[in-house]
Amino acid sequence: MGYLLPSDYLAYGLTADTQDSWVTAASSMIEAYCKRPTLMSASYTEYVRVSRHTQRARLSYGPLISVNAVQAKYARPSRYFTEQQPFAEEFAEVFGLPGLWTTVDPTALEISLPLGEFRFPWNVMGLRYSEAEVTYTAGLTTVPDAVKVACAQIVKNAQATPGLNVKSSKMDTLQTQYFSDALLDTQVKAMLRPYVAERMA
Repeated sequence: MGYLLPSDYLAYGLTADTQDSWVTAASSMIEAYCKRPTLMSASYTEYVRVSRHTQRARLSYGPLISVNAVQAKYARPSRYFTEQQPFAEEFAEVFGLPGLWTTVDPTALEISLPLGEFRFPWNVMGLRYSEAEVTYTAGLTTVPDAVKVACAQIVKNAQATPGLNVKSSKMDTLQTQYFSDALLDTQVKAMLRPYVAERMA
């Protein structure tokens, strides 16, 4: 999808006759740079490692809207924990918990939408999780000005660069030089930084 509508073109410095294909291409470049299929709200499923000590996990895509389903895998109790509570290891072994996947109620999680992470609740037996499969919804509900400005700037960079990304060429030596990151310049990257996938970067 394009992050600029034709009605936005003039407001963001493009001409009214700008072809939609320019905006579509710029939007695709934004998604590729941010390492995600779309910046808009979408459902994702991913495996995450869970910190043994804090029982926290951070998700790749943001901003986080909701956590919809969680399957978690029990970890083997640590040596320190079993020394403090020796019955816990026996309990875990009897019920075959280490390595077992279990469904966790998302409403029981401590979820931080701004940070894009969640924390498992304290377990009465002190058992912990090592990894989880999480289905969640994340993304933008409306396109912010920063993304619109970045999209328009990519289009302007592309239109202003001869041969798109060609800096110079010499026919006598069959040599062509290209600009480095000419279309996604440092300003554009700075505007898009908050939307880059966390773990995929």
